[in-house]
Parts: sequence; structure tokens; C-alpha cells
Amino acid sequence: MGSRTIVVGDIHGCYDELEDMLTEVSFGADDRLVSVGDLVTKGPKNREVLERFMSEPQFSAVIGNHDLALRRRWNGEKFKLKDSQKPTHKELKKDKEHYLAYLNSLPFVIDLGTHLVVHAGLRPGVALHSQTTDDLTELRSLGKDRAARDGTPWYDEYDGEKVVLFGHWT
Repeated sequence: MGSRTIVVGDIHGCYDELEDMLTEVSFGADDRLVSVGDLVTKGPKNREVLERFMSEPQFSAVIGNHDLALRRRWNGEKFKLKDSQKPTHKELKKDKEHYLAYLNSLPFVIDLGTHLVVHAGLRPGVALHSQTTDDLTELRSLGKDRAARDGTPWYDEYDGEKVVLFGHWT
């Protein structure tokens, strides 16, 4: 079959579903799995998801807004966690140094050649190197509130050279 790059949306701690998906696509030794971020929060097996991504050289991810929230908090920023993030913080905090090193290593963008992987989006007309952390991890629509679900979706206006693969709308 040859090697494949499989890009998967927000996993959100859903380890069993991740494993089911890998079985469904017959994930092989030559394949690569790329996540659009949000490895954690909301699902029941955040630890298992992180351990799988940390231990598998075939697995990579960009950082999502939920991953970034934990990273900021654990790096000592005065960052208020959302109610949906607090159980994950509690689940992982005794081993936070172990997971923080991994979260600190996650990029905001993975370039696959003809495609870019980001968590949320790219602001149209702004060079990749000038995109903000909030654009890459929170952007949904153009206008005052980048995280709003109403308004013009960023991808309706995007006209870049590369196809952008993203999640965040879940």
C-alpha cells in the first residue's frame, strides 16, 4: 500500500476512538499520523492519548487551544482554565512535568509540502510567520471575536498557496 500521512481531527482524550480509527484505516508501520491538536480535554483518557503520541515516532501534532491552556498554566502563566479543562488538569497534574515537556515541544504549524496543518486557522492575507498564537489556536471567523462561530469563516476568504488542514470547530 505504501506510506500514508493520515491527518486526524481533535482527539480530546478519546483514546479508544483513536485506536478504533487506527484499526479502521489499517494504520501501518510506514504510515504517519498527524493530529490537528487538542489531544486532551473533554474525553476520559487524556493520559493514554498523550502517552501514545509521546511514544510513537510516527505520531506528531500541532498544539491546540486546550493543549495550550494546560501548557500555559503549567509554565506558570496566570491563565484561567475553562471548566472543561479543569478535570484534565487534575488528572495529569501529578505528572505535569512529564507532559509539559511534550506540550512545550508541539509546533503551531506542520508543513506537509502541499498542505499545512494548524489547529484553528490562518488569517487571510497575513504571512504564515506573522500569524498570531490566537489565530493558529482560536481562529474561527473574521471580525472582532476570532473565536466566534458566527460571522465569515476564515477559510471562506483564505486564498493561500497550500491547502490548510485544521480542526477546532468541534
